[in-house]
Amino acid sequence: MRGARLRLDVQGEGRLVLYGHGLMSGRWAMEESGTFDWSPIVAAGHRLARLDWRGHGDSTGTAEPDHYTWSALGTDLLALLDQLSPEAQVDAIGCSMGTGSILHAAATAPDRFRRIVLTAPPTAWETRREQGATYERLAEIAATGGATAVERVFAMQPTQGVLAERESPMRVNVSDDLLPALLLGAAQTDLPDRERLRGLPVPTLILSWAGDPSHPVSTGEALHDLIADSRYHVAQSLADVRAWGGVVADFLSQD
Repeated sequence: MRGARLRLDVQGEGRLVLYGHGLMSGRWAMEESGTFDWSPIVAAGHRLARLDWRGHGDSTGTAEPDHYTWSALGTDLLALLDQLSPEAQVDAIGCSMGTGSILHAAATAPDRFRRIVLTAPPTAWETRREQGATYERLAEIAATGGATAVERVFAMQPTQGVLAERESPMRVNVSDDLLPALLLGAAQTDLPDRERLRGLPVPTLILSWAGDPSHPVSTGEALHDLIADSRYHVAQSLADVRAWGGVVADFLSQD
């Protein structure tokens, strides 16, 4: 897969559901931090495949920034589906970067997806430029100080919104040699153009959390307006976010 081997953990039996995490995170990180609880999905009779995107966690990657844009990760996802489920449609859950990557894949090949869940939609379109500049600065820091220096920057910044309730600090699940390229790829990426998303023929659940400028409610609202067959919910607390597992399980259990 263009110089990368992707790591998956598969749990449960039933229809395939793929989970893709956020930037610099890993396949289990949000559950280990107490943010997400996907156990209701498995309990509802689904086969949950947690994915480390290229360059993250136990997946390999190359030091090429354009390999880490959301469109490139979406291409990785479609290639992975060719192996995991070449004939049957799948369900997919994204978080932040994972949401952007799944949207690119679904906009390119909507017939591959039965239902998608977009959690923590990130900055996009008008709000993306400032976020991109932040990632460029972090790439410079990572080039000299590695993941430890990036974690130090996050530790000095106040956590806003729902995530302020978490006790676990931000951990970077990317090796020092890949981190600068990964951040530069994030800096140059964006969601698909609005016209590509308008009328997306895939039932979609959109789950935002409040008070986080890196994942503004405005993106979730815009996606809800664009995607006709979509449902939208905003979490106001960490307890709301932890309840998403049951909400997602119910959504994916529908025919």
